[in-house]
Order: sequence, then C-alpha cells, then structure tokens
Amino acid sequence: QVQLVESGGGLVQPGGSLRLSCTPSARIWRITVMSWHRQAPGKQRELVAAITNGGRTNYGSSVKGRFAISRDNYKNSMELQMNNLNLDDTGVYFCRAETSDSEFWGQGTQVTVSS
Repeated sequence: QVQLVESGGGLVQPGGSLRLSCTPSARIWRITVMSWHRQAPGKQRELVAAITNGGRTNYGSSVKGRFAISRDNYKNSMELQMNNLNLDDTGVYFCRAETSDSEFWGQGTQVTVSS
C-alpha cells in the first residue's frame, strides 16, 4: 500500500516560517490533484492548499498570501512554504494525492506555533 510521507513540521514562534514536504513511499501514477490539509485540536480537517498537475493552485482563505504550495510532477513530491505563521496555524498537517480512482493520505506532521 503506497503511503505519503510528510516531513518538516515542528515548533515555531509566531511570525516564523516552516517548509513542509510530502513524498510517496512508491511512485503513484497519474496524480491529478495534490493538497495539504490540517486539523486543529477539536476542529474538523480543513483544506489548506491544493495544486493540480497543471500547476493551478487554490488556497484556504486563512492562509492566502502567507502559504505557497508547489509540486514536482516527476518526483511525485509536494511542498508547502508557510510564512508569517500565527497561533491559528497550529495543527496536524496532512498531504493528500488524488488520481482518477484513488486517493492517498499521509500520517500527518505536527505544526505548533507558540511563543
């Protein structure tokens, strides 16, 4: 079973930056959309950012202008650059990959924004 592996989470102060990465354990063919989602304690999982195989992006309203999503279609990998982090960005961040008939999720990486 192919899995996605996230990395790059950690503890950061408000106003700081982190860069998350997502790589599959084996090649996934014909990925259409890759995306980042997050889940804060006591809240539902929400979309943070998504990117199509053509490079079209979509961001959650709370992260627009602060986060940037990118992907490498050849490597099947994806990254999320997070700048000007605030307390509300705390949560577990999951990556997801979608094909025409399947979806894959990672186990998540913790991001904690705290002073």
